Amino acid sequence: MARRSRIRSRIKKSHFYTFKCLRPKTLDDQGPHFINGPGYTRIVHCNQPHLHLATKLLRYRSNYVSTTRYNMLTFLPKCLYEQFHRVANFYFLVAAILSVFPLSPFNKWSMIAPLVFVVGLSMGKEALEDWRRFMQDVGVNSRKASVHKGSGEFGRRTWKKIRVGDVVRVDKDEFFPADLFLLSSSYEDGICYVETMNLDGETNLKVKRCLDVTLGLERDESFQSFSGTIKCEDPNPNLYTFVGNLECDGQVYPLDPNQILLRDSKLRNTSYIYGVVVFTGHDTKVMQNSTKSPSKRSSIEKTMDYIIYTLFGLLLFVSFISSLGFAVMTKLVMADWWYLRPDKPESLTNPTNPLYAWVVHLITALLLYGYLIPISLYVSIELVKVLQATFINHDLQMYDSESGTPAEARTSNLNEELGQVDTILSDKTGTLTCNQMDFLKCSIAGTSYGVRASEVELAAAKQMAMDLEEQGDDITNLPVSKGRTQRYTKLASKTSSDFELETVITASDEMDHKKTTGIKGFSFEDKRLMDDNWVNEPNSNDVLMFFRILAVCHTAIPEVDEDTGKCTYEAESPDEVAFLVASREFGFEFTKRTQSSVFIAERFSPSGQPVDRLEPNLIN
Repeated sequence: MARRSRIRSRIKKSHFYTFKCLRPKTLDDQGPHFINGPGYTRIVHCNQPHLHLATKLLRYRSNYVSTTRYNMLTFLPKCLYEQFHRVANFYFLVAAILSVFPLSPFNKWSMIAPLVFVVGLSMGKEALEDWRRFMQDVGVNSRKASVHKGSGEFGRRTWKKIRVGDVVRVDKDEFFPADLFLLSSSYEDGICYVETMNLDGETNLKVKRCLDVTLGLERDESFQSFSGTIKCEDPNPNLYTFVGNLECDGQVYPLDPNQILLRDSKLRNTSYIYGVVVFTGHDTKVMQNSTKSPSKRSSIEKTMDYIIYTLFGLLLFVSFISSLGFAVMTKLVMADWWYLRPDKPESLTNPTNPLYAWVVHLITALLLYGYLIPISLYVSIELVKVLQATFINHDLQMYDSESGTPAEARTSNLNEELGQVDTILSDKTGTLTCNQMDFLKCSIAGTSYGVRASEVELAAAKQMAMDLEEQGDDITNLPVSKGRTQRYTKLASKTSSDFELETVITASDEMDHKKTTGIKGFSFEDKRLMDDNWVNEPNSNDVLMFFRILAVCHTAIPEVDEDTGKCTYEAESPDEVAFLVASREFGFEFTKRTQSSVFIAERFSPSGQPVDRLEPNLIN
């Protein structure tokens, strides 16, 4: 116990990974937090979830989540409301109602049956897609997590049964079942790495760190007598803010977002963490940010509405002219047609009441000419969309082999919108690219290394060559070496017809090199540094220090593949991964890190044999 206390005292003073800025500040540093009042009324009894059931005000939402649009009670009214928002469906509904009356020139079922078929087909499609959402919710809610049952024992429990106040253990590469307050982790310094790609789209890992007071809760048995109270803000959609206090052992400790692990984020590069459930279900920040599935309508469907408006206007015009002619004939001619018995006129052919005849004939004409608006058009569109969604789900060419993710059409309403970009909002280039870095060139002690050209340089060279061809310059007789192309750089001191030649690597060379190396993130090519030739460089000591700095100065964590024995790296930035891959290829492989040191396996040594070196952590 004395040894462990000494270790803890050292941990509190460590500067692990330069995350000193992430350490919780004292109340004096941050100023007072006024937790009482509107917006700050949530009270969480840590490791005592039964206390929330005893008080009505503390009965928080369950951890069950639902993303469906309908349920058994709301499906029929809400879906009918959605269907009759369509112009054609509403028109045929009115026509079907009018066809029930004696004024209809044909049988009522000839209008009702097509309407029921079209609406029923659309409602069936909506029900099928919502059922798929429900099954996805069932899969999420049925996931299991390790929850403290009492007496220091943890057991598996489904996510939907997790309650506020539960102590949860989350292992590596598992999702957090709720919004958790971080208590401790497998690292002695209480840090953990979190992937928030499902929340903000960022693939870089975020670092979270627990309070020093909870560092000792590192084993299951530690929670046998643990208790505490969290007073914090109410549920809100702000992902990057959190205000609260932890009351433990008679002391009050301020909390901030660095101790909060959000639902739907994943634990990475950390064996396990312990956390207390603060928000559950629809109170979590990810669910607070989610909205109900909107009624999605494609541009084709909106265009069809305008077509329906046009056809309906044409229908009104034809019906109006026809009814007006009938009213005029009733007023002027009906009295002379003896076979219509003008002495005993009917209401529709009464010469003294042409207005009534016009109104009745207008309704009849609207029904009679109503087939000008094709109800089968919507049936065809719905069937095509359902078949398109089926083909998308079974298309092998839309399968991502790297992540093992197939294409999934969760709704077929927007199939025709695929690939159509209207607006791009981007905060950085990584949003538009694959967020991958390649090591191409480097500069060591003023000497540039690396002869390969980047994709930007290749594209610029091609564009410049195209511009020269458009200007009519003769470039066909210039010598071109095998596998190379020529880049033409206009000299500022010469005339427009004078250019100098600069040889660069072509796109075909790029592909050939990637085929030979097959190393992701490493596209460097220079014989002066490759294959340990750098030892013959005049500045070899600088090159040695450069490679060691590449392997030491970073925040990455190595993961050793048990099958191959090779290390892969996870870091906050893809730049760091590219640097580590490069240093490994140069013979300086980063293999392990501790609280204050990193370990490098160097291929180069005076004896000619690989040697493991212990380097101090240079990031301070």
